[in-house]
Amino acid sequence: MAKDNATAVLEFLLIGIANYPEWRVTFFTLVLITYLSTLLGNGLIIFLIYMDPHLHTPMYFFLSNLSFLDLCYGTVSLPQVLVHCFSTRPYLSYPRCLTQISVSLVLGTAECLLLAVMAYDRVVAISHPLRYAVVMSGPVCVWLAAASWGSSLVLSAMLLLSLQLHFCGANVINHFVCEILSLLKLACSDTSLHELMILIAGIFTLLLPFGFVLLSYVRIAVAVLRIRSVQGRLKAFSTCGSHLTVVTIFYGAAISTYMKPQSKLSPDRDKFISVFYGALTPMLNPLIYSLRNKDVKGAMRKVMAKKA
Repeated sequence: MAKDNATAVLEFLLIGIANYPEWRVTFFTLVLITYLSTLLGNGLIIFLIYMDPHLHTPMYFFLSNLSFLDLCYGTVSLPQVLVHCFSTRPYLSYPRCLTQISVSLVLGTAECLLLAVMAYDRVVAISHPLRYAVVMSGPVCVWLAAASWGSSLVLSAMLLLSLQLHFCGANVINHFVCEILSLLKLACSDTSLHELMILIAGIFTLLLPFGFVLLSYVRIAVAVLRIRSVQGRLKAFSTCGSHLTVVTIFYGAAISTYMKPQSKLSPDRDKFISVFYGALTPMLNPLIYSLRNKDVKGAMRKVMAKKA
């Protein structure tokens, strides 16, 4: 019966900000500013890294990949959120909903893995500075980036193929976007197995990479403490500060969203955490790296001097 009724759900109604009409204009303005800042900030980072030969290093190669990911991640959902703010029919078709979930999963997983790769890059740079150029050669960097993208495609595909959901008519999603946990709440069949699969996927895509990052910073801390000069220690820590800040924000929001039992999640709290995870993080990344990074600020001054 559930299988026959699955075809009845052709589109989903996204409630979004409808429960808070008095905040509609404010929310639209904030999301618009966030999205434009994401495009400008990440686009500028990619441009500066491409233009300045001094930034053609492994660290900035991975940073350009991260900026590209953030550009795509924000574009997957934020334009739709803006359109639906004042729409009288904030519906999304079933195929578009599944596409949005699929692309978001791939990009989110790729960012988790890429942040772990960037932590490894910092470990090699600080623990083995003399061997850094050999260990993190151009082909190795390309392989690591490609492995992050390829693994995210495989892991996301395995999760999506395991989620064979059947719907029995309910099509109201209390969210701004099509999101996998919200979609599970509409299924008319038992979703305990699906929730288990999401938990297992979260372990491989969130907890294990995050654990690797933590172990990497333990090694970095040990290596830094061996440096005798205070100035040398501060310089070593400064090269990791931006990455550590981004890791804390990104993994913190992701783990709080996907690594808790679904029954304990408040729908409104969940969807606003999702906005933070999917909107603010891509906007903050270029700000964190540019404000704390002398090389990026130097490249920006060079570009501005050329235009002047």
